[in-house]
This record gives sequence, structure tokens and C-alpha cells, in this order.
Amino acid sequence: MTTPLAPPAYDVSDETLPLAREPYLSLAPAVLSWPAHETTLQPRDYERLARHLAAQARVLAESLRRLCIELPEDSTTRDLSEILLGETERRLSAPPRATMARVQNLARLVRALYERLDCLHSTASFRTAVFSS
Repeated sequence: MTTPLAPPAYDVSDETLPLAREPYLSLAPAVLSWPAHETTLQPRDYERLARHLAAQARVLAESLRRLCIELPEDSTTRDLSEILLGETERRLSAPPRATMARVQNLARLVRALYERLDCLHSTASFRTAVFSS
């Protein structure tokens, strides 16, 4: 099995973030489909993938944090977003481990962050359409 190439990590201030979406959303199912007993990758490969996924999770969490601030404090959407931000902080503060499980957990986290951001963007689009009519 060859090591899948991880997409480049982006700095939080990088304005090209939306362009990075597809490689990460393609990487997540690939990583999650690895058989549990297969360990053909070297620890350095797991470490590299974990580093890229963690960097992307940090970028996404920062975007989510910025959007979350704009939501009403009593909003269910804000509550769910803050729960995910707490989980993100907890997972990213864990000591790095070069394991398949770590990479898979980070892939799940990145996927969840993208889903939450999509939810916030679609809610914002809906509100704009309704209130501008």
C-alpha cells in the first residue's frame, strides 16, 4: 500500500482555505476505510498525516470560532458549534501519536468541522435570503 499524499496545511490567515476543502474531504474517507488490522504504513507516515490533519483542524476551528461569535448566545447552532470546538481543543491538545487510530480520529474531526461550517454557512445563506426578500 502506498502512502496517500496529504494535502498542504494552511495557515489560519490564508485566504485560500476554501480551495483546500476537497483534498481533505477526499482524504478523510480514505483514511477511515483502512482495515483495523493493517499497519503497512510506517510511523513517520502516520505522523505526517496526523500533522497535516491537525493543522487543517486548527484552521477550521478558527474559522468556526469566528462564525460562532456572530451567533446569538441562546442559539442551538452556537451551542453545537461550541461543543465541537471544545472537542477539537481536547483532541488537538492530546500528545501526538503516530498511530492509525490517531490519524482516523483526526480525519473524523476534520470531517465534523467541515460539516459544522457547512451548517453555519447554509443557515447564514437562508437568513440572508429570508430577510432580504
